[in-house]
Amino acid sequence: MNHFIYRNQELCCEEVEVAKIAAEVGTPFYLYSHATLARHFQTFDSSFANIPHLSCFAVKSCSNIAILRLFAQLGGGADIVSGGELFRALTAGVPPERIVYSGVGKTREELAYALRANILQFNVESEQELEALQEVAAAAGVKARVSFRVNPDVDPQTHAYISTGLAKNKFGIPIDQGVAVYLRARELANIQVQGVSCHIGSQLTQVSPFIESLRKLKNFIARLQAEGIRISHLDLGGGLGIQYRDEEPPHPEEYAQAIQAELAGLDCTLILEPGRVIVGNAGALITRVHYTKQGPAKKFVIVDAGMNDLARPSLYGAYHAIRPVRDHGQGREVADVVGPICETGDFLSRDQEVPVSLPGELLAVMSAGAYGFSMSSNYNSRPRVAEVLVAGAGYHVIRQRENYEDLVRGEEIPAFLQS
Repeated sequence: MNHFIYRNQELCCEEVEVAKIAAEVGTPFYLYSHATLARHFQTFDSSFANIPHLSCFAVKSCSNIAILRLFAQLGGGADIVSGGELFRALTAGVPPERIVYSGVGKTREELAYALRANILQFNVESEQELEALQEVAAAAGVKARVSFRVNPDVDPQTHAYISTGLAKNKFGIPIDQGVAVYLRARELANIQVQGVSCHIGSQLTQVSPFIESLRKLKNFIARLQAEGIRISHLDLGGGLGIQYRDEEPPHPEEYAQAIQAELAGLDCTLILEPGRVIVGNAGALITRVHYTKQGPAKKFVIVDAGMNDLARPSLYGAYHAIRPVRDHGQGREVADVVGPICETGDFLSRDQEVPVSLPGELLAVMSAGAYGFSMSSNYNSRPRVAEVLVAGAGYHVIRQRENYEDLVRGEEIPAFLQS
């Protein structure tokens, strides 16, 4: 559920008309509902209230520091995958003891930064990363708290690009090699083994892959215990899906009940990494129609947002519902909604029913809160768009729109080209 509703034919976010924001901020822009963000986080987190747990929001899905601050105030942590995301989380006020660091390519500089910050846990993904972390921690004279991301070879039944738990994926350590890696880590003076972690994919719409993965992890933890290695933290990752079109993903409470039913006998703090399920349906991309064009094979609605602003349709063939900001009974038609980028792959929707639109009218690309702005770019030298957060009857620009000067910041023409 979300707080995007129509009042008197006008799409509103909470109590604010979207058209009013567009007139004052300009288009395109990302629009988020504070009430939806808070409700989704609290619903997810409270589903695990009867067991020790920590909900670490997946920063990669939506990384604005205002949104990270909101989740931190609600008791959440952060799942990060880069030094930049660590900086964002700390800037937003996320306590370091609630931060876990995932990702296959951590640099030594990033490892040192996270050690200085004294984060809760590194989710180590390879033996070479373990050795690098040992060296960095030894140089700093500290111990690194680690979990190893094990790959259970479970099919998450999602898009191939966001599947992460199969043997052919780049993530994690094969589960059948995991015990040897833990035994090696136990020998290292500056490594403190405390957890096991796993993440099998994103936009999962069934509970069964999570359960299959958890059962494999339980057996793995039992093997570690037999070797005298105690596990205090179990990180199950994220991946719970949302409804974009006709999917029927499990409600967070259903997901939580299924997970907790499998946890009997494990004395661990559970770490969860929700992302899309919290922010996906809490955000929309607002765009304005520039032109319409009838081609020989199809109709095009040309808008001011493009694949650089929302990459998911071009990258994954993802579906996003498109709604009119003003619903005046204009009806719907099959058309491609495309942007100004010089790529045939630049589309927000393809061959789907969209509102009949005229130049100047506003459209809302729904369910765009996750992997929307965070995946945006400056391709075609387009300034990145503004981000706006609505809270009740007011709105706040939480990221200013970039300008042309921002596009060349940091660039310079060398002296030999000055003449």
